[in-house]
Amino acid sequence: MKVNQWTLALAAAGVVSLTSTVRADETVKMNALQTALSSTTISGYVDTSLEWSLENKRTFSLGNIQDSIPFRNGKMDGFNLNVVKLTIEKPLDESEWAAGYKVDLLFGPDAVNYNLSTHNPAASASDFGIKQAYVALRTPIGNGIDWKIGTYDTVIGYETFEAGNNPNFTRSWGYAIEPTQHTGILASYRFCELISVSAGVANTLSAGINDRPINDGEKWHKTFLASVALTAPQDWGFIGGSTLYAGTVIGINNAGSFVGFGNNDQGNYYAGVTLNTPVTGLKGGLAFDYVHDLGGSQFDAWILGAYLSYQATEKLSLHARGEYGQLEGAGLQVDSHANLTSLTGTVQYDLWKNVLSRLEIRWDQAFDHNGLDLDSTGVFTKYANTGLGLYANFIYKF
Repeated sequence: MKVNQWTLALAAAGVVSLTSTVRADETVKMNALQTALSSTTISGYVDTSLEWSLENKRTFSLGNIQDSIPFRNGKMDGFNLNVVKLTIEKPLDESEWAAGYKVDLLFGPDAVNYNLSTHNPAASASDFGIKQAYVALRTPIGNGIDWKIGTYDTVIGYETFEAGNNPNFTRSWGYAIEPTQHTGILASYRFCELISVSAGVANTLSAGINDRPINDGEKWHKTFLASVALTAPQDWGFIGGSTLYAGTVIGINNAGSFVGFGNNDQGNYYAGVTLNTPVTGLKGGLAFDYVHDLGGSQFDAWILGAYLSYQATEKLSLHARGEYGQLEGAGLQVDSHANLTSLTGTVQYDLWKNVLSRLEIRWDQAFDHNGLDLDSTGVFTKYANTGLGLYANFIYKF
């Protein structure tokens, strides 16, 4: 324990007790540590599944369509640990100059490639990932601007990485063409209970902590993010509380994604709505994702998704999702044009405390309109990929 010279002098003269001084100093530091830790929370979950392929037909280069679904590659026909997530957080309090932090740690197969990086490609193969790690700050301007500085989730999308926070277990095709995380700075501001906005600047559109654009001549180039959320007033009848959300992310995609090619300027555009209905327990949703190459590689993709959720009882809920989309020049084949269709149904029954348990069936089909082979009449054939899968998902949240 370090003690200053003045305290040592007083102790030598018998004015103070050195032992009591040291103990008092330890008590002060311990109290400071306890105060800091008292506002820190630890939470997370363990995500597991059983997945079985009921049908799998492959006829063109999209490949196994079930393996193309986000986080499903290599998991069919067996038991799986998907991911373990641990969150350590000190959220912002109500003070004007509030400060805090958040760290999301991922362990397991779903962490592999989550932090794709051009600086350290070997790290992509690790089954450990950092989903978020940022310093949270508030500045007392207007109603207060909340800042995130570090690595944070993207600002667009109907669904999230956390399967337990989505209406269905498997992710949508819309999720597949969206960015996931960024390293930079993000500001959020709430004008009132009905209107909030966010805007930020990041290194790249693609994931990769501390990543930079691959081309040296584009090091200056940054990614720009913006979003707005509108909430219907409660006095608007049954649609009160419904939300409309829109956002965009424009920047360099280093790694590529389900569609597109890496090292290009890319624009992602999103609009979604969650709608209350006159039927008690029934909610609907719509999501539209569009991604466009801005660097000359000539690819486009759009996905439209529709959602229905019904809370039948306190423990039983039913969820349905339908999607349709088009991919053009998306790395499937030269001058390819493919259509995607997907239907998902989920039954969730929370039998155990803190456990989310659900059974899901999903059907997907993709048509390639520009096959490379000619049929007997000299017309290009249309190839189709079809997948039908059955999933059981169990998530313990703590």
